[in-house]
Amino acid sequence: MTIRTASTIRLALTAIAFASLATAAAAQGTGKLKVGLMLPYSGTYTALGVAIENGFKLYVDEQGGKLAGREIEYFKVDDESDPAKATDNVNKLIKRDNVDVIVGTVHSGVAMAMAKAAKESGTVLIVPNAGADAVTGPMCAPNIFRSSFSNWQPAYAMGEVAAKQQGKKKAMTITWKYAAGDESVNGFKEGFEKNGGKVDKQLTLPFPNVEFQALLTEIAAAKPDAVYAFFAGGGAVKFVKDYQAAGLNKTIPLYGPGFLTDGTLDAQGESAQGMLTTLHYADGLNTSRDNAFRVAYAKSFKLQPDVYAVQGYDAAQMLGVGLNATKGDISKKAEFAAAVEKAKIDSPRGTFTVSKAHNPVQDIYLRKVEGKENKLVSTAIKGLADPARGCRM
Repeated sequence: MTIRTASTIRLALTAIAFASLATAAAAQGTGKLKVGLMLPYSGTYTALGVAIENGFKLYVDEQGGKLAGREIEYFKVDDESDPAKATDNVNKLIKRDNVDVIVGTVHSGVAMAMAKAAKESGTVLIVPNAGADAVTGPMCAPNIFRSSFSNWQPAYAMGEVAAKQQGKKKAMTITWKYAAGDESVNGFKEGFEKNGGKVDKQLTLPFPNVEFQALLTEIAAAKPDAVYAFFAGGGAVKFVKDYQAAGLNKTIPLYGPGFLTDGTLDAQGESAQGMLTTLHYADGLNTSRDNAFRVAYAKSFKLQPDVYAVQGYDAAQMLGVGLNATKGDISKKAEFAAAVEKAKIDSPRGTFTVSKAHNPVQDIYLRKVEGKENKLVSTAIKGLADPARGCRM
């Protein structure tokens, strides 16, 4: 063996040793933690994706840029709110970037594909918005968590409010024909009919179609006591404005989950005034925790926070809880999950816990649009837990 060959072998062995040490360090929670953000950065939900990312990063920045001593390294993928691209997109993060945790997304159809990939790969997934009931229902898993809501939660609460508090007897629903819309209107129907109301008709149109005129004409002809609508982002802006333009808001109250008016009031203007919605967050909670969050968010991003920012912030909080319990070692999935399940998350929305199915158990607020705010009216239901139908965890 020549001196040069021996030297080459020693260098190679040294490199392997250093690589092994680096891998071991990461496994023990001392290397960088790779966080994959799979969110909508284009299209209808762009503003929502940005708010979620801002909220997540705000919490991490408040901890000095580290969680459980581990510096956070971000990898971003635009999910384009397209379920057909979801599997390929999430695999960019799992297989190409080898992320430790995935945070996403907004669109329920995309989130379903993400949950499937997370379940198969064992990668920790925290869902900071998409309310697809199945994520914490039949698809529930020890490594899948949600920092937001199930579609059932605010919808069921609005059904109860409309029937019990508002005295409405007959209602119609309208939504895009996709998972989130179907689950939301069905949740409203459950709450409404359980409290003595009757949903006469459920109207739908394809996502992201915003040609509402024919359906608004049908609503005007039917004259229900109330309409419950599920739309978000740009679609919510156009629907609320079209509803007013048709004159329906004068005779038929329009209700919805908070997504109908959250992050959209600047664009909706006068058309949204006075609307009642239900959600796990509201303007005017006026708690010290929420006030501090709102000031910090506005200072960091020159924007007012909304529910999406809160959900991103709490996704980071949940990640921090799990990592602190495992001393930064995210591979200890059982310990990570147990810690999150036992935690009380000190959220700007109010303290919440996490169910065995890993969905927040939280207060749902009744809000009223006043100016550019969704002002707190009352707590519609305290500590509402999603039924997690089909979860076998």
